[in-house]
Amino acid sequence: MTVEAPAVPDLSDAALARVTQALAATAEQHDRTAEFPWAGIHTVHDAGLLTLGIGPRHGGPGLSAVDAVRVFEALGAGDPAVALIVAMTVGQHAAQDRSPWWPEELYREVVARSVDAPVLLNAVRAEPEWGAPARGGLPATTVRREGDGWLLSGRKGFATGSEGLAYHLVWAVHHDGPSGEPELAHAIVPGDDPGVRVERTWDHLGQRATSTHDVIYTDVRIPADHFRGVPQSRLSRQDFPGVIALGLPALYVGVGRAAQTFLHRFARDRVPTSLGRPIATTEHIQQTAGQVEALLVQAEELLLGLAARADAGDPGATRRFGLAKVLATRGAIEAVQTAVAALGNPALTRHHPLERHLRDVLAARVHPPQEDAALLATGRHLLAE
Repeated sequence: MTVEAPAVPDLSDAALARVTQALAATAEQHDRTAEFPWAGIHTVHDAGLLTLGIGPRHGGPGLSAVDAVRVFEALGAGDPAVALIVAMTVGQHAAQDRSPWWPEELYREVVARSVDAPVLLNAVRAEPEWGAPARGGLPATTVRREGDGWLLSGRKGFATGSEGLAYHLVWAVHHDGPSGEPELAHAIVPGDDPGVRVERTWDHLGQRATSTHDVIYTDVRIPADHFRGVPQSRLSRQDFPGVIALGLPALYVGVGRAAQTFLHRFARDRVPTSLGRPIATTEHIQQTAGQVEALLVQAEELLLGLAARADAGDPGATRRFGLAKVLATRGAIEAVQTAVAALGNPALTRHHPLERHLRDVLAARVHPPQEDAALLATGRHLLAE
């Protein structure tokens, strides 16, 4: 059977700008209702961006780290909730291209389906009691042998994209393996399995439409090759591919760019009677605009420069991904906060998008590596040398 390959998308600045504009048209509605942002997801799919990361061995376009920064900044400027859900899917494709682990026939099916419609993927790892997996410990979600397959049960939290996922890649533990120690891996679980139930718990300050709900898995039956556990002592540290390690902070730089766009438009249009001319002509607002640009340029150049090094195979680039996330998101947050401070009350009304941009950009802080973990890891490495 011949499988149609994903098309190579147009990643020109003009094409990405059109996607940004289309996403921005529905972003406010998604934020207000917190409903799954299917309109935005279809916009991204129609532009060919949802299959980025699928490697050439499967007929896909692949994705460089530099283009990941450009793409996710554009998506984040349009609708960061859509951008985050897309990033999870693209990240899984990039990880599969780098270190294949899916059953080959199943992954080829995913690629084939992705040509015609959105097929969303995400690794579902966190648990309400356990917290962030990066902090260590074993999950309470388990798999156990049942005939020639597995039964998976547990509860996960913060499952971004939950209501729209075609496949949940569920981090689980098997306690009765031949190694005599806990064996861990991602279990591949179809999102439409009757044993999968999404509980709508996500009601956050920002990124409200990301569908980052809890998911309950009850005796979900999966084939034997959908879980391949590795003894805990043999687990290696899994680094994010550069396309995600740098693409995620770029998403929030995009939020900063959206805030900047509003700042400029408002400043040109606002003419106080006491001033008699647009506030854009005042030195205070001009200096603010310069400060916002400086913060965003600094973040962009950091991410693009490190991405170029990663694409060139520089091994030192990977070690700086954590710090890049910290510094770029600090810049994005400060840029939005600077715009808000300059405009005062108009910045905080829901009649304008700036308050939404402020809420959304603050979500950058919770993505791994969180700031304390990134700084601690860097400090330990430096002091151990």
